[in-house]
Amino acid sequence: MKRNPLHIIVLLLAFVGIDTFGQTKEVKGYRIDGDELIFTFDRREYEEATTNKHGRVVDFEDLDIQTVMVSGEFNNWSMKKWRMTKVDENRYELRKKISDFTDEFSWEFKFVINNAYWAEPSKRDVNVVRARKNGTTLSTYNLKMYTAYPDKDGNVTFTLNGYEDAKKVVLSGSFNKWNEDIFRLSKTEDCWTLTLKIKPGEYQYKFIIDGKWIEDPENPNKKVNEFNGFNSVIDIRASAQFILNGYLNAKKVILSGSFNDWSENDFEMKKTKNGWLYNTMLSGGKHHYKFIVDDSWILDPDNPIKEYDGKGNINSVCMIK
Repeated sequence: MKRNPLHIIVLLLAFVGIDTFGQTKEVKGYRIDGDELIFTFDRREYEEATTNKHGRVVDFEDLDIQTVMVSGEFNNWSMKKWRMTKVDENRYELRKKISDFTDEFSWEFKFVINNAYWAEPSKRDVNVVRARKNGTTLSTYNLKMYTAYPDKDGNVTFTLNGYEDAKKVVLSGSFNKWNEDIFRLSKTEDCWTLTLKIKPGEYQYKFIIDGKWIEDPENPNKKVNEFNGFNSVIDIRASAQFILNGYLNAKKVILSGSFNDWSENDFEMKKTKNGWLYNTMLSGGKHHYKFIVDDSWILDPDNPIKEYDGKGNINSVCMIK
């Protein structure tokens, strides 16, 4: 069966950390190998573990490790589901396909020993930081990964004009768990700037100028946050290609979906030698759609993914990641 290019899922991952001087350094707890995300646990990197119920601290050297699990928001912090494989005396691994993870995937996680003890990163480990948001320290203390990272060839550039006398400007947002240090902007002659590689989606963010949090003055899109202030909002879109094979005798084919308010006129497809084509830019997430072939509504015959819309209709589904 022919593959519709629309069904190819792209997930951008940060496989390095960024230190305070803009240099890269290893991030513990995982690595990327092709299309796989590999969780990695090394008992030599941990000093203590804690229990869930009483918070009792246990010295890692006193633990007789029988099993190691990966636990995070991606599996509801289960202590029993994602079992790792022992590869040598100290190390364990668990391989997962990158495409298995959904839009709701959180990059915060911990390792669980013997289905009972949380492996706690050393407080001296500079590769592990407490989660923070809008200047407030959160209770989580987990290894972290980010789905955005600085890249001069990235797909979005953040710019802050003025503030010539500032010593440090940082970009903090939902794409980096509101970290207050790693995404530093570079100063140019008339502005501060940073280019990121980031997957499609809607994100909230702010600039931190010498410790002071501000909204993006050039961006009118904003949302109220939990601190009774506002966060700036950016919607990063990705190219999507819709293909309808065949129907060469049709006079007109329209692409209609949740992304264009189910318009019956706006997205008229272009006829090719094999069928019909339409290219557009879509926000990250799930989108419902159908084709209108000479006024007749049809599902995408090359897309096996379908879903009810809650109104009795069945639509084809595409995911932009």
